[in-house]
Amino acid sequence: MTITNEAVLKALSTVQEPDLGQDLVTLNMIKNLEIEGSHVSFTVMLTTPACPFRGKIEKDSKEAVLKVDGVKTVSVKMDSDVPNDGRMRGLVKTPIRNAIAVGSGKGGVGKSTVAVNVAVALAKAGARVGLLDADIYGPNTPTMLGVEKLPPPNGPRIIPAEAYGLKMVSMGLLVRPGEPLIWRGPMLNSAIRQFLGDVEWGELDYLIIDLPPGTGDAALSLVQALPLSGAVIVTLPQLVSLEDAGRGLNMFKKLEVPILGIVENMSYLELPDGTKMDLFGEGGGAHLAHITETTYLGGIPIDQNVRIGGDTGKPIVATNPDSNVAKALTDIAEKIAQKVSVAAFGANTGFSINIVE
Repeated sequence: MTITNEAVLKALSTVQEPDLGQDLVTLNMIKNLEIEGSHVSFTVMLTTPACPFRGKIEKDSKEAVLKVDGVKTVSVKMDSDVPNDGRMRGLVKTPIRNAIAVGSGKGGVGKSTVAVNVAVALAKAGARVGLLDADIYGPNTPTMLGVEKLPPPNGPRIIPAEAYGLKMVSMGLLVRPGEPLIWRGPMLNSAIRQFLGDVEWGELDYLIIDLPPGTGDAALSLVQALPLSGAVIVTLPQLVSLEDAGRGLNMFKKLEVPILGIVENMSYLELPDGTKMDLFGEGGGAHLAHITETTYLGGIPIDQNVRIGGDTGKPIVATNPDSNVAKALTDIAEKIAQKVSVAAFGANTGFSINIVE
């Protein structure tokens, strides 16, 4: 029996992409379909390499094609093409498809830890990722990634450092260690614009921006200079952190930046007997998400290895990916990529969006 392309595509039209609410064929996600005797091979082109449904889509696709008469073996390749959110970023010389800010209303909540590990998780998944440390007064990402200096410049262009598969620029790499930056607003604005306009980022799927805490000049300058795909708010469970996180969230809303969701850091401490101790309260992040009608992206447990990894330049998602905290961070990274890429895909194609929370 001769297997036809039409028969294979008809089978694949029964496989749904959960986020977009359409089948893979309608979404034009099937590429490179080849039939050799009883063997069928094809590529499924996802909207992000960090798709949380990657395994399910691959399994469902293979099972659907195996039901076609005459098919004995199936090879499925999973690839991705991250859509551009369509925002014009005139300062940046090369295409940045999506720009995601990670912010908080106060310091000390682990915002940089979240930004670094989310960026590393996306790079591990296969995305082209940049990390911009816009925390001018407290640049910590070089330490967290084990980077000590930038490569030599290319004429007037700054070449970003590279670590764990991503590109990174930070004020911490442009000043002497320990040197304080006693700057007013205009100097902050100039530095941030230079990070955007004078850095040789190359084409990126995601630029993750680690914002300084609060709602001051640096955050405002960044948002005004670089149209954002969305913002992620990091908080602790405790009341005072939630109040500050709410202020940060409202700042983004007033600036018309989409809120991708809320991350609750230091959610609980897991004790040796398996019980959980809520050191900073319980359920605060989920509550803030509920009252602000925002997505709760997840909670991150307390683990001393996160601190050790941050101090030694070894992000937990890279060095201990099977730990509970690394899995939580990876899950959050996948949800962020999912929301950004699906929104961009929907805006570009007109397909309805049905993100599964």
